Amino acid sequence: MVDASLQDITDKLDDLTRLVTRQSATVARLADGGARTGPDVPLLVELHALRSDALTCAATTRTRKDRAAFEALAAGLERLIAGRGGTLVSPRPGHPFSAAMMEAAEVVTTGDAALDRTVAALLEPGLEVEGRSVRPARVAVHRHRTG
Repeated sequence: MVDASLQDITDKLDDLTRLVTRQSATVARLADGGARTGPDVPLLVELHALRSDALTCAATTRTRKDRAAFEALAAGLERLIAGRGGTLVSPRPGHPFSAAMMEAAEVVTTGDAALDRTVAALLEPGLEVEGRSVRPARVAVHRHRTG
């Protein structure tokens, strides 16, 4: 039987230390649920959809009490969206149309050339996460026509 040298034992101990360190890091990642860096985009998209649904319910309810409850729910969802890194995109009428952040869902004809390619009305807010449009705002856009 061959006796292990002190160097062999030191090498094996180093190998074992690296292995334990790697496994500890893997266990920590699994315990964190594979923690992401940055906002959870799928969650933000779902919160945005729920907020839209709450506002639709508020607009179609028959009682003030129900309307107030749905509006409070929408406000809470908006705070959650902002708290998790999302930003609602709500361009105002007169704001220049941006294809990167908006979807032209309707076109409104205008005789005023100054209004050409500007927002006529906000139909549905969009969602932006880390400077990237995740859901474009749906808007009505002015289009200049002569004659």
